[in-house]
Amino acid sequence: MFALNMTMMALELTAAGRDYEHIAIQCYARFLAIGKAIAGYGEHGISLWDADDHFFKDLILMPEGEHRRLNVFSWVGIIPLFACEVVDEQMLSHAPRFRAMLYEHRGGMFDGHTICACPEHTNDKGEHLLSLVDHNMLPGILKHLFNEEEFLSSYGIRSVSRIHAERRDLGLMPGIGPALIDYVPGESNSFLFGGNSNWRGPVWFPTNYSLIDALEKFHRYLGDNFKVSAPGLASHELTLKEINNHLAERLINLFRRDANGIITAYPIDSSLQRDPYWQDQLLFNEYFHAETGQGLGASHQTGWTALVSMLVLKQLGS
Repeated sequence: MFALNMTMMALELTAAGRDYEHIAIQCYARFLAIGKAIAGYGEHGISLWDADDHFFKDLILMPEGEHRRLNVFSWVGIIPLFACEVVDEQMLSHAPRFRAMLYEHRGGMFDGHTICACPEHTNDKGEHLLSLVDHNMLPGILKHLFNEEEFLSSYGIRSVSRIHAERRDLGLMPGIGPALIDYVPGESNSFLFGGNSNWRGPVWFPTNYSLIDALEKFHRYLGDNFKVSAPGLASHELTLKEINNHLAERLINLFRRDANGIITAYPIDSSLQRDPYWQDQLLFNEYFHAETGQGLGASHQTGWTALVSMLVLKQLGS
């Protein structure tokens, strides 16, 4: 994701008349190297993509070369979506060497292997998609994300699938012993994490926002004709824009007063609910209980949870 962001920044500077094309080439080369490792064509030759479950999963590699896939559904399988950028023809017109590099990796090929979406292809607007995930992989991932029995909560996307409330036992790991995974929708149940559990089940705002940002880019490239199943949102297939709107509303509703005048994110007895001196003030919690929506962790996370304001603006403009 960082490599693609830097690639885009360098291309924008190049389009503005400054010679940063070499930075774009260097960053995209790093993206391809990372994609090669994720696709399983690196040193150990094991892909993080589970073709049976249509999801990215962690691997444990042993010194003897043995490996074991961790059958866990978490943000590990979602974050590869974030490595996504759309490059338009105007940018490429200022970067002939970078354009040549895209064609060099036609078919998403790198060192003789398919590792990413094809950067050579264009949509009807002449745009190129730079992404680890292509249109064939995306529906399978989203089917997990927008299922209320798995990732989708009434308040956003859980950081660990709800299936792990029951499916806890990961089996014996060679050289390690029994491995367990818990779905923890609120505060941590282990001192190991210092009471912080944002990666273990709650709705964490910055990753939800990054997901929306990535799906916006996929929608820009794939358009309204690309629709996917989202069983927790509708009985029919939806466009990526429609999915984003649904998700944004769930996140905004954490701070929106309901029919009874209550804000979900705050305790019912909080001064922020009805006290005339405080009810118009907002606190931005670090993460939110995936089953109740209550704000948890530090309450001053304006560095990321205040991104809700950007969602409100996007919804007003959609």
